[in-house]
Parts: sequence; structure tokens; C-alpha cells
Amino acid sequence: MVSGQCRCEAIGSGIAVDCNTLTSKCLLMKAEVMGSKSGRREKPKDAFEDTDGLYDPECENSGAFKAKQCNGTTCWCVNTAGVRRTDKHDADLKCNQLVRTRWIIIEMKHAERSAPLNAESLKKFFTDTITSRYQLDGRYITGVLYENPYITIDLKQNSSEKSFGDVDIADVAYYFEKDVKGQSIFHNNGLNVSIDNEPVKFERTVVYYVDEIPPEFSMKSLTPGLIAVIVVVVIAVVAAIVVLVLTRRRKGKYVKAEVINFCLWYMYGEEVDQNPETPKFAVG
Repeated sequence: MVSGQCRCEAIGSGIAVDCNTLTSKCLLMKAEVMGSKSGRREKPKDAFEDTDGLYDPECENSGAFKAKQCNGTTCWCVNTAGVRRTDKHDADLKCNQLVRTRWIIIEMKHAERSAPLNAESLKKFFTDTITSRYQLDGRYITGVLYENPYITIDLKQNSSEKSFGDVDIADVAYYFEKDVKGQSIFHNNGLNVSIDNEPVKFERTVVYYVDEIPPEFSMKSLTPGLIAVIVVVVIAVVAAIVVLVLTRRRKGKYVKAEVINFCLWYMYGEEVDQNPETPKFAVG
């Protein structure tokens, strides 16, 4: 509240707006292009999901993932969260290092409710749960954001910040995702998400990974939908070029026909009407 009026910040611009009246179309459009039309926070450009799910991994004696993982003759490179960060290749693939996942974004969508959740209560619940249930140092929880109906939790842990004995954010994210989906790894100890003594059900949970080095996916890894969009754009561009060329050729023929008509009239007093749009000449 500022001078008795509620003030908000417009997503995407950070400009203060009056919540009691309509926001300008310009600021609304700017907010809509930030991530999605629901105004959700835009994901980092290098953030990617786990599209492979469960597999039988190769582990170091320390428990860490080996940088190179294989399934028969098919191999790929993973990050410290064990998530594939390259295309799949044959057994000759080289993975020079195990790239660290420095930022994990957990996004949950709760079921439809008659009223939104209390943002402060929600933040306290998830912060307390992550620090006590999964024993993660609170300094690695950098944000708990509520954008009804989406809840976004940010976990950040650079290799230089992680102290010996600290729980890894990749392990926390795995336990947490299983808990939220009702597949708890803890024996007979599932997680009940309750905000202000009211249980919360989730429709969807997605985990995004941001590595210290960007992933190395090629066009082969693009989703069919994105590939279809690219194909349509390419076809549209080619079609536009073809239309432009044909139009220029047609214009050239018209000009040529007009010149021929004028020459014939000047020499013989005759006109060949090859182009209906060519002006008629009076023969004297």
C-alpha cells in the first residue's frame, strides 16, 4: 500500500502500476510475451527438461554420475543431475567432464481452487520442508514464487559455493519431485502438502535444469512441434520469394509489350494489343 493505494509491478518491465484500475495495453502485451500468456516467469534460454526419465546409470564410487552413460551401443553425456545434455551417439562418444547443474527450477501447477493460496504461508512451508526433510542448506533456496496456479522453486548451487558434506540440489530435486507426485522414496513417509491446514493437490510438476556449460543438443533433438513450425516458416519464405520473382517477370513482360506497341504504331500506324492494360493509340 502506497498512500492508501495498492501498487504492483508489471511483469517484464518492472514499472509500478495501480492495481485498482486497468493496466495499459502496452504493459499487458509486454507481460504476455514474458514466458507465457499467464504471465509466468520466463525460463532461462539454456534451461532444459529431463526427456528420458528413468534409466540404469553408471555411477562413480562417490555416488556421482559418470559423465558418459550408455544403453547398449547408444551413449550420451549427462550433467551432475544425471540428465542427458547431448544428443545420443554411438559408443565412440567422448564426454570430457561431468558438467555441474548450477540451477534447478521446480515448477508445479496446483489443482483449481476457489481462492488462491497465501503466498507467504506457501513460501514458509516449502522452505521449511526443503531444509528439514531434505537437509538442504537454506542459502541454496533462492526463491519460492507463487503465480496462481503455478509455484516455482529455485535451487542454486555453484561448484565453488558447495561445501564438503552439503546435500546436492540435484538429489533434493529428485526426492522432492517423487514426493510431490506421490511416489515418495522415504519408506512409509509421504509428503503431505498443506498450506494453512488446507491440503494442496498438484496437476503437473516439471523440473528444469541449467548447467554451468550450455547443453549440446542439435536440430535432431527439437520436438516435432517446433520442427513443424520451422518447416512452415521456411515454406512461407520460399513461397514469398517465388511470388516476388514471378511478379517481377510479369512486370517486365508488360513493359516490353508496351514498348513494342509504341514502336509498331510509330512505324506502321498499327497496334498489337498484347497487354489489355496498354493505352490505345490514335492512328493519324
